Amino acid sequence: MKSKLAIIALIVAAIIAFFAFDLGRFLTLDYFKAQQATLSAYVSANPLQSALTFFAVYVAVAALSLPGAAILTLVAGAIFGFSTGLVIVSFASTMGATLAFLSSRFLLRDWVQSKFGERLKPINEGVAKDGPFYLFALRLVPLFPFFVVNLLMGLTPIKTWPFYWVSQIGMLAGTAVFVNAGTQLAQITSLKGILSPAIIGSFALLGIFPIIAKKVLDWLKGRKVYAKWAHLKPKSFDTNIVVIGAGSAGLVTSYIAAAVKAKVTLIEKHQMGGDCLNTGCVPSKALIKTSRLLSQMKRANEFGLTSASAEWNFADVMERVQRVIREIEPHDSVERYTSLGVDVVQGTAQITSPWHVDVTLNDGTKRTITAKNIVVATGASPFVPPIPGLKEHGYLTSDNVWNLREQPKRLVVLGGGPIGSELTQCFARLGSKVSQIEMMPRILIREDPEISTMVTKRFEEEGVAVMTNHKAKQVVVENGEKVLICEHNGQDVRVPFDQILVAVGRAARVTGFGLEDLGITLRPNKTIESNEYLQTIFPNIYVAGDVAGPYQFTHTAAHQAWFAAVNALFGRFKKFKADYRVIPWATFTDPEVARVGLSETEAKEKKIPHEVTVYGLDDLDRAIADNEAHGFVKVITPPGKDTILGATIVGDHAGDILVEFVTAMKYNLGLNKILGTIHTYPTLGEANKFAAGVWKKNHQPTKLLEYVKKFHAWERS
Repeated sequence: MKSKLAIIALIVAAIIAFFAFDLGRFLTLDYFKAQQATLSAYVSANPLQSALTFFAVYVAVAALSLPGAAILTLVAGAIFGFSTGLVIVSFASTMGATLAFLSSRFLLRDWVQSKFGERLKPINEGVAKDGPFYLFALRLVPLFPFFVVNLLMGLTPIKTWPFYWVSQIGMLAGTAVFVNAGTQLAQITSLKGILSPAIIGSFALLGIFPIIAKKVLDWLKGRKVYAKWAHLKPKSFDTNIVVIGAGSAGLVTSYIAAAVKAKVTLIEKHQMGGDCLNTGCVPSKALIKTSRLLSQMKRANEFGLTSASAEWNFADVMERVQRVIREIEPHDSVERYTSLGVDVVQGTAQITSPWHVDVTLNDGTKRTITAKNIVVATGASPFVPPIPGLKEHGYLTSDNVWNLREQPKRLVVLGGGPIGSELTQCFARLGSKVSQIEMMPRILIREDPEISTMVTKRFEEEGVAVMTNHKAKQVVVENGEKVLICEHNGQDVRVPFDQILVAVGRAARVTGFGLEDLGITLRPNKTIESNEYLQTIFPNIYVAGDVAGPYQFTHTAAHQAWFAAVNALFGRFKKFKADYRVIPWATFTDPEVARVGLSETEAKEKKIPHEVTVYGLDDLDRAIADNEAHGFVKVITPPGKDTILGATIVGDHAGDILVEFVTAMKYNLGLNKILGTIHTYPTLGEANKFAAGVWKKNHQPTKLLEYVKKFHAWERS
């Protein structure tokens, strides 16, 4: 801090001295024209000393961003000649620019990034990847003041050495024009004469050069990556797109491609609809509905009923889950997609080149398909940690738990995330004795702490043993019963069980269909590496859904599918970057938890200035009428502004209520707009309006209201 203050003091002192002593009068065109003969004679008598002095002055002017650099460039041409003047100015201007760049970085970057880091994230990522190209374009166009470029680039992640050499090359053309003009200093009356519209237009055309260069480099990079496979490229293709995987991402990609009349082939080796329909979202929500109905029956007296009960058995409940799947199946069926114009192929895909996919059909026959583009949408599967004894003694996952027809009396659930928490509560409400094991300090770790506390409290009230800070170590059999051994605070804890459900996350399906042979790379989290357009190292091979990351939600997979389909089909004309600015999600426990954007915890961790507005659902008429008067709406906004940075809702139908905040964030509507919108009474959706009202009340103009109060008093007098 002291060093920063010292540098700031020196810079401020130098700038004050420049203006206080009117040193700018020595950096005017008229002054140098009057002194040209004297200066030229001095340079002739003292060439080295003159060059070094001039160099130092130029560096100082550029480093301090003082006016006069353009005049000094002219003078260099006048007194040193074109060649020498160009060398001196080229290096002096670049050195001065780099000093200004470093000063900006040292003094301001940390503050700017901490305050605006989230908003600057796309710019930072773009500069980190293509910063030299951006800088080169800016240097070639004199419409952008060089000192502004110096200061702004210092706030970005671009490294010092690339900044230096790109500046040196990029400013060379403009420097040459000014130095050359300086050789005719006597004929110049103003700087406008040098930067004529024709010259500015020429520089603008030069500014396009880096963009063209990037396109050329991308093309060359593409040729390089395809070099090994070029001899296999077909002269014509069977289809415009081959889509591998018929989950959410694959189905939407195929739908869009067929809708715009492209020829599309969809390959699925197992079940249409993927995990969401068959083993994920649909079956879990069906089970949640049944278990919640049983829970509400236990609360009969809260609704004015003496008692309520149901006769049921576990096998029937699980059969209902399968009926729900069968009712929704036609939406994702082979018949429906065939009727839409999709060529649906049921078999196992193997990518053998960037344009060839071999398919082993379910009847054992083989087929090779050539495609202009390939979209990999193979989804994810439950991750099973290497816990000793787990595999040997058997386990359940979200894939096979739906096959159960005998209810486990004692169930261990490994994992405190959304899947683990939803199934924990379901089985507990159905009558199983459930122990939920989580190695982190709390369940639902991605949400704010008070949310984890609320859900944990409800679980415990319903008989769940929530065991946080417990790390699963081993599965053994002791005295004829299965036991999970966990480590907790350095001690072993034994948890006996009949069934164990592993729900610690999902791993992208990235092996077994040819990516390895093509050399397509993976990220550290084992998703397929792709650019902002969802392209892999092969520009015609795209990814979407769980294999692409960064989110593993059905709705995000569908969202990515649009970008993959459109970029694959129309990318030669216009490509679209996948947009992750507004991603909502919900955990369907009771109470339900839904969020979009920043949480309060994330805002604190990222040091984003913010305010928190909370409206309690215990005040909402409809929640009271439904006997669900618990939970809250929490909104994160910038200090003093109604812009929504994030919203979290905990309570009945939280996922449904959240939609209004998702729309508001997507289209930049603030809390004032929500407050000014009529909401149907009595609904749970009114909670959003009341939350906006709390924000408004907290920001009411107290001074103005005092004057209004006096006005009303005057009106009554």
